[in-house]
Amino acid sequence: LVALATLLCFAASNAHEAYTALAGLETVITLLFLLLYLLRLDARMRCLFWPLADIFNSVIAALFLLVVCLFAIIVKTNKGTLAGGVLGLILLVLCLVDAVLLCKKISLDKARGRSAPAK
Repeated sequence: LVALATLLCFAASNAHEAYTALAGLETVITLLFLLLYLLRLDARMRCLFWPLADIFNSVIAALFLLVVCLFAIIVKTNKGTLAGGVLGLILLVLCLVDAVLLCKKISLDKARGRSAPAK
């Protein structure tokens, strides 16, 4: 929801296209991961270790959000850009919290399902 609010703030304020594109991309990727986990597609598609992909997405998104949102706050062409930048920094913190929680949850030496060898 924070990614969507950031996107709406940047889009409504006619901010630079890069701000809107990053917020939109993060919104779409977050929705795709949510759909993946809700429909339990991660259990069916075992070709990729999905929690690790989610961690990678969170860290990369946090780096991009840091740069873009700091620029949006520094330039602050209008109040919508400033609000989008602040919401983007909140989203940055949420991405980092997501990455840390997922790192604590997963263990690479733990069995991942029926196809994993028994210990």
